[in-house]
Amino acid sequence: MSTDMDEKPRNEAQEAGTRWRENILLLAAGALVLILVAALAHQFLNETGGSNSYALLADAFLHGRLDVDKCFDSDCAHFDGKTWVIFPPVPAVVAMPFVALFGVDFSHFIAIGLLAAAGSLLLWWRILEALGVRRDTAIWLLLALAFATPLFYVTLRTDRVWFFAQSIDFLLVSLAIHEVVRGANLIRAGIFIGAAFLCRQMSLFLVPFLFVLALRPEERLISFGREHVVRALKLGLPVAAAVGIYMFYNWVRFGHVMETGYIHIMVPDLDHWTLINHRLTTIGLFSKDYVLFNAFYLFVQGFHVQWGGPDMLNMISFDPMGTSLLAASPFVLLAFFTPLTRPIVVGGLCALAIVAITLFYHGNGFSQYNAQRFVLDWMPVLIFALAYAVRENLRPAFAVLATYGIALNVATVAVLALLPPASS
Repeated sequence: MSTDMDEKPRNEAQEAGTRWRENILLLAAGALVLILVAALAHQFLNETGGSNSYALLADAFLHGRLDVDKCFDSDCAHFDGKTWVIFPPVPAVVAMPFVALFGVDFSHFIAIGLLAAAGSLLLWWRILEALGVRRDTAIWLLLALAFATPLFYVTLRTDRVWFFAQSIDFLLVSLAIHEVVRGANLIRAGIFIGAAFLCRQMSLFLVPFLFVLALRPEERLISFGREHVVRALKLGLPVAAAVGIYMFYNWVRFGHVMETGYIHIMVPDLDHWTLINHRLTTIGLFSKDYVLFNAFYLFVQGFHVQWGGPDMLNMISFDPMGTSLLAASPFVLLAFFTPLTRPIVVGGLCALAIVAITLFYHGNGFSQYNAQRFVLDWMPVLIFALAYAVRENLRPAFAVLATYGIALNVATVAVLALLPPASS
């Protein structure tokens, strides 16, 4: 007949065994991270410049213009006899001092992306500390964020306009959350989230999440009390100013405050008909026809290398539409165990709003590998939820899944290195 005294040594032995296995996983994850750091260093050292259209827009700003002389990518617009970089302006503002010093062929956007990623991780360390997350759990959360979410691939590709915008956006959103959680400075939080909106428009949907984070647990969500109104104004006025700047920016460029320029994207080259050109030309920017495809790639599609040759042993290509969030970062499923507090519920609704819009969008982040980069727009909400979900009992499971996610990115880097240049 067992007793409590019999169970105590057994439980201590089990805990010791779990800690030992977790330490082994941490060493394995660390070794895998070194490979990914080497891949980042390789990209940094081999960046050639002349590939990021934000350099052109920064140069235009420096010369008092909004239009550009040429374009480094296919997502520029022709309107009124001029060429325009259609994307929001803040990443170009970030690039301005570097372009001023080194010109439009500035070749170290990846260095800026690395600094942005490092800054984001430092901010999230402080956010997790403020949330009361244990140090060992915080280490696993940051390893997963840095090397097993779309943040890694976005950082790897910050030499291109789309990825650079997301890198700067993630840093600014992290700054906004940090200001609310650590300092409760809503004016600065509003400035940061407003600037994030001027990188990626979807960041606007995170404003309710920030507002709820600023409330004390006993406060009502909706109130017209003075403190509530002042708090809303501190957060909301900088955001409203950012929206106003963007509308004015659109009006000056395209003659209408709501016109972002996407309908003026370059006429497709009929000799080089791409998937995106076909969709924009025959279907449109947003359509219900995209929903099933985008949903499969967001939630279902797995890691996919195409094999060919008579014996099916030759790597032919890597699926450029990416890998689903659940396949590439399976640890996010543990967010199911997050307590349903008010910030979690509101943050989840904000994330769902972003997902709902992007499901109708003509692209899913193409091109990308082992990632769905649009997830990065609402990844802060997911990391916040995981901070509450991953406690002592779930951390070993999180460690296993995070290590697996990091290993998948190592496999991605290896496959891309093995593929012919045209395929990768």
